[in-house]
Amino acid sequence: MSWFKKASVLALSLALLTTAAVTVEAKSTLKGRVTINGSTALLPMTLQAKKEFEKLNPKVSIVASGKGSVTGPQSVSKGIADIGACDWDASVDVPGFKAFKGQVAHKVAVIPFAAVVNKNVTVSNLTTEQLQGIFTGKITNWKQVGGQDADIVVINRSFGSGTRVNFQLKALDGKETVKKDKNYKEVGSSGDMKTNVSTTPGAIGYIDLAYVNSDMKAVKINDVEPTTDNVINGKYKVWSYGYYMTKGQPTGATKAFIEYVQSKTFQEGSLKKMKFIPISAMK
Repeated sequence: MSWFKKASVLALSLALLTTAAVTVEAKSTLKGRVTINGSTALLPMTLQAKKEFEKLNPKVSIVASGKGSVTGPQSVSKGIADIGACDWDASVDVPGFKAFKGQVAHKVAVIPFAAVVNKNVTVSNLTTEQLQGIFTGKITNWKQVGGQDADIVVINRSFGSGTRVNFQLKALDGKETVKKDKNYKEVGSSGDMKTNVSTTPGAIGYIDLAYVNSDMKAVKINDVEPTTDNVINGKYKVWSYGYYMTKGQPTGATKAFIEYVQSKTFQEGSLKKMKFIPISAMK
């Protein structure tokens, strides 16, 4: 190779290295702290996105917690959080909750929800009518729906839960749940729901698919299995969009984090692996 060609190759290599260095530097210039509160259904996704985003942007700190959907937009309104994670669009009125004025809703995921039972429950399919009977207290024994002779223990989410709002609207067809003194319990988070259903014989509750594992059993509703494929093909109706709420249009690190969660890289990668569904999958 001639001296001129060697010099040209060296110059090109240096240029590529410089470009790469500039790109790496560009990734690390974003600074700030983003606080997220709200939906426990969305929390696993948020924590995974936080991990990936902070790796790409080491000068950004993200603090995420879950207290229930309604606390998301409430925290944004009070200035406690930059992002309020919510299982409904909190910028408009929904049954039981008034709109949070001045907030902007950003779709970040599709959340499938499932009715779940303790592993000792033999029932694997429930109709809408049977679910209504169970959660309104009219059906109290598993033998009434084809199972064993055992008390049904209802585990419900507390008021303000987005999972409760969506399950009531879509699995119970709008029927109000009835609080009972016996064999009834309310819990404050998806994690608490998972623990209580998996450790309480005869228990039934509901949770998003991201939390379902071998410690519990997701049941079919009207003979349709709760899977991401069945949500996408329109067969399974118990799902909702998940939203990040902000006070006005976001800026800086908050804007960049939301855009990362909405990006094809995250939507088609980690989000799908966690049993959420990309927002682009719904027509």
